[in-house]
Amino acid sequence: MAKVCGIYEALWLARLHLSSAHALYLHLPFCVRKCAYCDFASWETPAGDPLMAAYADSLGRLTAQAADVGLLDGCKTAYVGGGTPSLAGEGLVRLVSDIRLRAPSLDELTCEANPDSLTDKLLGSLREVGCTRLSIGVQSLSDAELVELGRIHTAKRANELLRAAVETGIDVSCDLMCATPRQTDASWRRSVEGVCEVGVGHVSVYPLQIEEDTPLGRIVGDDEPAWNDPEVQARRMEQAHELLSAQGLVRYEVASYARPGKECLHNQAYWTAVPYLGLGTRACSMLTREAYERLRTVSPRLPQADEDASRIRLTCIDGVRAIAGAQGLADLRYDVEQLDERRAAAEDLMLAMRMVRGAGPGLVEHARAVIGATRVDEALSWCQQQGLAEPAGGSWVPTVQGWLLGNRLYGRMWELAE
Repeated sequence: MAKVCGIYEALWLARLHLSSAHALYLHLPFCVRKCAYCDFASWETPAGDPLMAAYADSLGRLTAQAADVGLLDGCKTAYVGGGTPSLAGEGLVRLVSDIRLRAPSLDELTCEANPDSLTDKLLGSLREVGCTRLSIGVQSLSDAELVELGRIHTAKRANELLRAAVETGIDVSCDLMCATPRQTDASWRRSVEGVCEVGVGHVSVYPLQIEEDTPLGRIVGDDEPAWNDPEVQARRMEQAHELLSAQGLVRYEVASYARPGKECLHNQAYWTAVPYLGLGTRACSMLTREAYERLRTVSPRLPQADEDASRIRLTCIDGVRAIAGAQGLADLRYDVEQLDERRAAAEDLMLAMRMVRGAGPGLVEHARAVIGATRVDEALSWCQQQGLAEPAGGSWVPTVQGWLLGNRLYGRMWELAE
């Protein structure tokens, strides 16, 4: 590979030493009912339970303290996920207001919502306080499929809610799930075309993953149902690609499509090595050494960074009630993982391959410098020989085959960490 101009590597290195978070994630883990396939950190909670309000208000306090120590100085995106954040109602509205106050330079603020709990009143309130984007969990526009998945909304309600959200002028994204019970190629087509008809700007499509410790996993057991066969998954993902492309939505990430200018900025942060801060139970953070030291000034429980640590990953291990009662970041407990420069570079290559634009020249040159040019070039050449990735103007980008066989591509990149 030809030597790339040093400016590319310099720009890449700059993001590896940011002293504040580029993205903020807040986790609201409450749901009316757990879906049959869900193994996320979420809990069934009655509507109006005061615990939700206390928890959301605590996240506001924690956000304020993070801002006070400079961790949100460069924050450009925020995302409130769940669970079902819309179930928190006015608690969610207050939290969005707090985020806006503490991170005034945001380019995007997203809230997740489900059709059963996102009312017209809440929709209007979120827009008024500065929510710019809604990610709505639709999954299917077939009532029979929704029942099998354990969803509690109807296809009609999902369609109505999507229309109402689009009409407010907020950017609207929706999730769809394929290779599910009772789904057919025809019903999948109706779901994909149906969400496009209402004018959403962003669609994420995922094959159903059957997890062991879920109601669906216990029903399936050791069987390998035909409706979830890898060939079915691949066919439905290819079908979605054709249908969404025909509607003017362009794939920019392995599972996400958007109209031009409607890509999710926050999700891209996870794949592009910028630091992010997560608050809430089981929320994850990925911080540079510099940002981690800022967090340590108000979180004395955190260990010192290792001498060779380049990146620190944290997962909050406190439960819902502990978070709700927390008075500050010092009260929180974390699992901590420290990555040296080599492992961080391998991780960046792996994550970059989720993006259509792939690994840019800055990342490739940085990886060659810290991992070894021979090893990196051999790995990329292997991916090219296998038809998983190819060079393009100094970058390395995944092919369609690499998209469909992502685990092989990502695994080869991660091997460079060893």
